[in-house]
Amino acid sequence: MKVLVTAATKHGATWEIAEAIGAVLREEGLDARVLAPEDVASVDGYDAVVLGSAVYAARWLRPARELVQRAADDFAERQVWLFSSGPIGDPPKPQEDPEDIPDIMQATGARGHRLFAGRLARSRLTFLERTMAVAMRVPDGDYRDWAGIRRWAMGIAEAMRAEASRSTQAPRAPR
Repeated sequence: MKVLVTAATKHGATWEIAEAIGAVLREEGLDARVLAPEDVASVDGYDAVVLGSAVYAARWLRPARELVQRAADDFAERQVWLFSSGPIGDPPKPQEDPEDIPDIMQATGARGHRLFAGRLARSRLTFLERTMAVAMRVPDGDYRDWAGIRRWAMGIAEAMRAEASRSTQAPRAPR
């Protein structure tokens, strides 16, 4: 089974989550490829898609939103899972899903969405981003839950195998 893992990132933390998800899926025996959304011409040839984005101002980044628009019709024919990365702190805040997730879920027919904590490294921020982080008293740190990300990816692999198993079984005669 071929899986496309794609995620829009601004400073690399969300990309690292996508790479980790792809690695787990490969460990679980799936053929997973990790690409940036802007490098995805089509989702043809993939049985499933794991699509994610960093969240800024309570919204997904443009490359992920544009991929949803480009491939909306094709998502209906595949298994799709979504993830977002962004909350920081201990406990991570905000804990709410990004504002555009309901529309993205509907457009992709996603089986679910998972919000993961992110990473803030001031050294990687622009001047404006650093100024905002200071003003909002946002703490530096890597808040990503790698064990939780791994468990989520393993759940995707399990769901894909179950779906494949159901689709290869012959239909039962009515009782």
